[in-house]
Amino acid sequence: MFEMPRPDRPENEPREVRIKRLAMRSMRRGIKEMDLILQAFATDSLDKMSAAELETYDDLLDENDHDLYQWVTGQFTPKPEFEPLIEQIKAHISKS
Repeated sequence: MFEMPRPDRPENEPREVRIKRLAMRSMRRGIKEMDLILQAFATDSLDKMSAAELETYDDLLDENDHDLYQWVTGQFTPKPEFEPLIEQIKAHISKS
């Protein structure tokens, strides 16, 4: 299986810089549906996340857009490490 290289993550990145980087990665995905879903979620959620939650979200953004879309739409079960975050994203979608 081919894996995309993981983007560099600066060491000791200040929280506000990390949130801006994650927000940008959320809206520059690959498929428009995930741009819209993740941009809205990031705008409403990143500031409220703990450092561990931001780390998980950063890891989630490394995943393939088609997989992400299938997870958030319930077509497939997400990887176990992402299940709670995917549930948060799904809840955010249903509020919109």
